[in-house]
Amino acid sequence: MDYFKQFKQNYLVAFWRPLPAVIALGVLAAYYFGLMGTYWAVTGEFTRWGGHILQLLGVDISTWEYFKIMKMDGNSLTRIDGVMIIGMFAGCIAAAFWGNNVKLRMPASNIRIFQALIGGIIAGFGARLGMGCNLASLFTGIPQFSLHAWFFTLAMIVGVYLGAKVTMLPFFQSKFKLQKVACAKELPHDANKVKRFFTIGTIVFIAMIIWALYLIFVANSPKLGVAMLFGSAFGLLIAKAQICFTSAFRDIFTTGRSQMATAIVIGMAVSTIGVFSYIMIGQPPKIMWAGPNAIIGGLLFGFGIVLAGGCECGWMYRAVEGQVHFWIVGIGNVIGATLLAFMWDSFSISLATSWPKINLLESFGNYGGLFMNYILLFLLFLLILKLEKNYRKKLQAKGN
Repeated sequence: MDYFKQFKQNYLVAFWRPLPAVIALGVLAAYYFGLMGTYWAVTGEFTRWGGHILQLLGVDISTWEYFKIMKMDGNSLTRIDGVMIIGMFAGCIAAAFWGNNVKLRMPASNIRIFQALIGGIIAGFGARLGMGCNLASLFTGIPQFSLHAWFFTLAMIVGVYLGAKVTMLPFFQSKFKLQKVACAKELPHDANKVKRFFTIGTIVFIAMIIWALYLIFVANSPKLGVAMLFGSAFGLLIAKAQICFTSAFRDIFTTGRSQMATAIVIGMAVSTIGVFSYIMIGQPPKIMWAGPNAIIGGLLFGFGIVLAGGCECGWMYRAVEGQVHFWIVGIGNVIGATLLAFMWDSFSISLATSWPKINLLESFGNYGGLFMNYILLFLLFLLILKLEKNYRKKLQAKGN
């Protein structure tokens, strides 16, 4: 019993260390690619949600080229991406309740609501313009050896920098009144509530496992069941380790901290060799257009996630924790992605589809491409360290 209590406290209640969690994400993402034939991504399915909403409203989207690219067949219960995201939400919910981290929290001000909605729309638009968010065009896109992911990532870092500068302006700073108190107020602790929340988290987790097993063994849909299990693992990891790509890169420019960003680079390095192994045995990588769309999309996405305060992973686990701000960010993401689908036909040829899909393995040979990807990852690591050093230098200069 004591062993279970220790396990419960260390691994179910407490937060997890980010670096091992990001490495685990890299390993899981590689296996997910090998078993599912696709990469771990979320905004593509969010775009399909927007398409289904338009269909419910009577809009004919059959001629929209972007929805043809996204393949609107079925629904979220019959698509790999759909059930994977359901699994992610289940994992996030279980993690939040296990950690007693669920509480309804309203946005601090109207400015924050504005940031959440507009930032979410910009991020959703940018993600789909660049054919992926912080996952498909960064964390899982780079290990796929797609040059577009490198264009997107570097542009995203610039966008994050610009977003950090803009959100530091006085207009975006919430005004709080400080009150003097005579003594510290003891925080309430409700043991029954903690126990009840832990039970809810366990029920959600078990229900998700049962659903996945039903899909595998009863519904004869093993890929859907396995995708749900992967999704739950992704959700648990990002929620328990509080992994947010927004804060990972924003913190370099605002606090000089680079731990999460370097962990993400390490996670991609781990994932790269796993993905490469599957490619060598015949699994084709997902390569997208290396055109202006990737650069513009990356800039918009980076700016948008900082303005909104969260990326696609970040808003998911924060939303289930009861932070209403991130419900709005999620809605904004769906709106932005749908808006991109509406506008796609007007600029797709000039910005995307007329540009080549460049696979580093084809450009440099299999092992040359692998080596090139690792060289680029090392250079990205050095860039992060350089940006951190620059911040500390500026901080010291101000101190003097």
